[in-house]
Amino acid sequence: MTDQPAAPMHVPFFVVKQKLTMMVNRYEISESDQSFNPVRMLALAEQKRMAFKEQVTFYSDAGKSRPVFGFKARKVMDLGSGYDITDESGQQIGFFKKDFGASLLRSTFHVEGAGFAGTGQERSQLVGLVRRFTDLSFLPIHFDFLDPQGKTLFSVERRMSIGDRYNVTVADSRVDFRVAAAVAVGLDALMAR
Repeated sequence: MTDQPAAPMHVPFFVVKQKLTMMVNRYEISESDQSFNPVRMLALAEQKRMAFKEQVTFYSDAGKSRPVFGFKARKVMDLGSGYDITDESGQQIGFFKKDFGASLLRSTFHVEGAGFAGTGQERSQLVGLVRRFTDLSFLPIHFDFLDPQGKTLFSVERRMSIGDRYNVTVADSRVDFRVAAAVAVGLDALMAR
């Protein structure tokens, strides 16, 4: 696939499940088999519902005993500036940002990590347009992140449902699980889900 070495934390399949509570959006990230049946919990993230969406921290367990990675906006009031993804020691391991110009017809994001860069876009322009002009929050969402040569880095898919559950397939072994998980949660948060 590539001459680049595999990411130190490559997970080929995982599920991001959002749980809504009164005050926070909670995201549970679990490694899964190829059919997206959860195998083990990898991380948990919480985001205050009424707060700015400038920072999300992922923890190793439900007790939030240890932060293991996260993402933070480069500028608080400028959503176009992008988000740095950091490991537990605060070292940058990736970056993503929404391309607001390209997102007028269907949401588009750029992502970078160690040894790769790419662009992700909603697969269906029709679904993207319907989502913008209606309140149909149960519609499916499918993003494919491709490198400049058109090869798939990873995909994030939410099937038609009431609850938000995203199936993530990481096709490229260079993609660190933490980068793909941060982007999957960021997609949900930035699309005002």
